[in-house]
Amino acid sequence: MRLTTYTDYSLRVLIRLALRPGELATIGEIARVYAISEHHLMKVVHQLGLAGYVETVRGRGGGLRLAKRPDEINVGEVVRRMEPDFGVVACFRGSRTCAIESACVLAEALDQALAAFIKVLDGFTLADLVRKPGPLGALLKLKPQDGARVRINH
Repeated sequence: MRLTTYTDYSLRVLIRLALRPGELATIGEIARVYAISEHHLMKVVHQLGLAGYVETVRGRGGGLRLAKRPDEINVGEVVRRMEPDFGVVACFRGSRTCAIESACVLAEALDQALAAFIKVLDGFTLADLVRKPGPLGALLKLKPQDGARVRINH
């Protein structure tokens, strides 16, 4: 199973925001630390906002932050929302080009594998992905926080 770059970037944005859930981050900052296109990241952030994972604050000093607590964001759900399709093979995408499709068991095996993949992701939240905030923050060039973590109450 391979996830699209779009889904990869979505998860990276969420991880970055989860490290500082109450603070605003900019698309430019996130693009720089991950060395990815700011233009592409804008599209990703827009979709994350439409999905209710991210909220944006406009104006001077604005940016983006999580719209939910990290423990309320399920990784499997994010992947299902961001992936355009899970067509591992042509027959999953509705293509009728396979000569053995009517007698093939491979599709069933791949379908079960895909279901298992998603089930594992459903067992994780964004909070699980940031269990090691120190090392992650250092890699993303975040300054160590003073005192307790900032929490958003919704």
